[in-house]
Formats: sequence, structure tokens, C-alpha cells
Amino acid sequence: MTALWIAHVNVTDPEAYGEYARLAGPAIAAHGGVFLARGSRYVQLEGKDRARNVVARFPSVEDAVACYRSAEYQAALDHAREAAERDLVIVEENPA
Repeated sequence: MTALWIAHVNVTDPEAYGEYARLAGPAIAAHGGVFLARGSRYVQLEGKDRARNVVARFPSVEDAVACYRSAEYQAALDHAREAAERDLVIVEENPA
């Protein structure tokens, strides 16, 4: 079953985070990830507001986790660690 990678982000260093985004996109695509939303309009109804929200679909939970653990994504993440406050969750989609 497909899985959603859902990130809620507050960017504190736009330059460093931009480098993360530049490197993360290809790493995500290499693992079958497709962006459904990136920095799009949103409405915060509950919880902590984060100005940037990202949703990507992967072929499976395992593919999404493999992406996160990959050397390419970890290299990208090195730029985001001190440049943003982030929450990231991977959720398996229910069948249609």
C-alpha cells in the first residue's frame, strides 16, 4: 500500500533550508516519492502551526523509510537540522 510522508516545518534559516530542499527532492524522487503538496495554502485547525507543510506519496511505508535512511537524504537533512523545526511522520494510506 502507498504511504504519505507528511512534514510540518518552521524554517529558521532559509538559505540552509533551501540547500536541504535542493538535495532532498532528488533523493525523494529516487525512492519513488512524488510531491502532492509543498508550501501550499493551508488552514491550521489544531496543534502547533508550522508555516511549511509538505506531503509526498511513496509506493510503500518501506520505500518512505528507506528514503529517509538513505545516504542521499541524510546528506540533505544535514542542511535542515539547524535550519528548521520539523515534525515528520509516515502514514500508510487506506485502500480506496
